[in-house]
Amino acid sequence: MAIDPILERKASVIDKFIVMASLMNGFQKYFIEQAIDLNAHITLKVKPENNPDKIIKTFFGSDVIAKVYGSKPEEKKDKITQYKEIIDKYSNNPDIIGIAPHLVSQAIIRYGTVEKSGNLIGIDPILERKASVIDKFIVNKKLDTLLSDRNSIVIGKLLAKDLGIDELGKKVVLTAPNGNRQVFKVVDFFESGITNLDQTRIYINLRTAQSILERPNEVNEIIFKIKDVNKAEKLAKMISYQTGYYTESWQYAYKNFLQLFKIQNYITYMIVFAILIVSAFGIFNIIMMTVMEKKKDIAILKAVGYEENDIVKIFVYQGFIVGFFGYIIGSILGYSIQEWLSSIKIEVEGLVRAKGFILDRSMVYYLYGFLFSITFSILASFYPSYKASKLNPVDIFRSG
Repeated sequence: MAIDPILERKASVIDKFIVMASLMNGFQKYFIEQAIDLNAHITLKVKPENNPDKIIKTFFGSDVIAKVYGSKPEEKKDKITQYKEIIDKYSNNPDIIGIAPHLVSQAIIRYGTVEKSGNLIGIDPILERKASVIDKFIVNKKLDTLLSDRNSIVIGKLLAKDLGIDELGKKVVLTAPNGNRQVFKVVDFFESGITNLDQTRIYINLRTAQSILERPNEVNEIIFKIKDVNKAEKLAKMISYQTGYYTESWQYAYKNFLQLFKIQNYITYMIVFAILIVSAFGIFNIIMMTVMEKKKDIAILKAVGYEENDIVKIFVYQGFIVGFFGYIIGSILGYSIQEWLSSIKIEVEGLVRAKGFILDRSMVYYLYGFLFSITFSILASFYPSYKASKLNPVDIFRSG
């Protein structure tokens, strides 16, 4: 029986599925893990309001049909009042692990004649550790220097590269939006693996940020770290309702990427499904041809007492064997390709940075591969086996 071609095709489908799922989900999981680690699970801040209809209702009432052009956001100071009370209030919440205040602003950083813009974040290193995993991304683990030396600064690794800084201890000039300047010493680098952050992130002590920005005892952002990241959306709404401030969960912050990943998953699984359908038709054709070639053998089996169910089982078992061995070979090939891909060292730089392919080695893909292979193989062999069971041995013997 010529099952080698279809066995090869089935194995090829399974190994493609395992490798594609591993590569695709590996990147997605890496990105989401980095996003969760690097950005707060929940961020509380002041959101600028832009409601043109408010102007019409204020001056003309609600019965006038009009439209406002060129409206500006309401001039509302970017400040969270009584932020210490908010921190104290939620510190005892069992769902919240840590809370930390931020003072965030844009700034210009200069080294020699090179200037770059960056995202300046004033932090309290002690509270920051509880509300994030910042130490994971600090290259030389010298974040505490921000406490002991108020003129110290931590900058993104790629930002340092753009400035021409390749070692610690260099002096840079930081210019705030209000024109204030201050000289800082680079004490460490921030390296997350996400290009956009490593090119813009700047950390200094919270008190120093308040001083250079002329905002004493002020913050404009509070970050929360929670136990269950999947509850971020629900907790964000609760905090927003209780405090009156705008809150943003990590899911909302990255909703565009999460939607893109969903579409990517749909496309991938549709392609794999189509390939499985093609392989199933291959099994169908081969078993159908086998039935046609083995009519006399089937007639003899029925003549010696085999029931229709017995004939069906014979050909369904054949389909099962093709699916099972196809899965075994495909799994071995898939695992081998994964090992080969993991050994390739290449510099990947774009949305994220990595030194090779990011793989997800979950056993779930092998389980799915087994279910797909067996299910489609049995379904493809059922109709030919049914046709074989309905053959009349008398007609076959008469036809010669």
